[in-house]
Amino acid sequence: MKFRLPLLGLLALLLASSCVSRKKITYYQNMEAVEKEAAAAKKGLEIMPNDLLVINVAAKNLESVQPFNLPVVGMPSTGDATRVSGQPQLQTYLVDSEGHIEFPVLGTLKVSGMTRQELSQMLEEKISAYVQEPIINIRIVNFQVTVLGEVNNPGTFSIPDEYLSLNKALGFAGDLSIYGKRDNVLIIRETLEGKTYNYVDLTDANLLNSPFYYLQQNDVVYVEPNNAQKQGAAYNRNATVYISIASVLISLAILLTN
Repeated sequence: MKFRLPLLGLLALLLASSCVSRKKITYYQNMEAVEKEAAAAKKGLEIMPNDLLVINVAAKNLESVQPFNLPVVGMPSTGDATRVSGQPQLQTYLVDSEGHIEFPVLGTLKVSGMTRQELSQMLEEKISAYVQEPIINIRIVNFQVTVLGEVNNPGTFSIPDEYLSLNKALGFAGDLSIYGKRDNVLIIRETLEGKTYNYVDLTDANLLNSPFYYLQQNDVVYVEPNNAQKQGAAYNRNATVYISIASVLISLAILLTN
């Protein structure tokens, strides 16, 4: 009997230490307090220097828009850049460091800071002087984000879609590990004015209204390790297994001393 109370106390302490508050790990809490119509607006991506754009101009008369399209080229054969084979590919426009592209017939155009829709409208207006009812299609083909830190699959991910939410990016990265700090996720964003550093709280449903809920090209998402992980950086993560085994052994010891 004299050993039972200390053993029970130790067991209770071990169990308590293994419990994690729901508020620390549950995403989008207080969702009911967020108005449905207040969801974050999907603002189109702004074109940035070093973006690669595919711009295709079409019209009823295809010959009339030929001067406004870059020629289609074949992809080099694997291991031999001198041989061309495989699927033809549209050439891209590289936005230079000053935010310009060189467009056929129209010359140098300032495009940085514009959305795809704004650039499409500008090109439509300019090309309309030469072609009747032109149709403009634009894609940013090097849109990628990087997710680092306490996630299960960190890396850089290429995105075919213009709209990428933060939770979808974290999904590409295999979600946060149990050691990730969910209330202080860092987003590093490149803008025309320079880099910005912003923190968001995944446990707060108001994140849906944040301008950082939808990511932009070249954003870096960093998930910081929680305090327990920082303090136990040199501690073996298998310790939880050992604690469970110890709990079983203590329980057996209690039964045997009865």
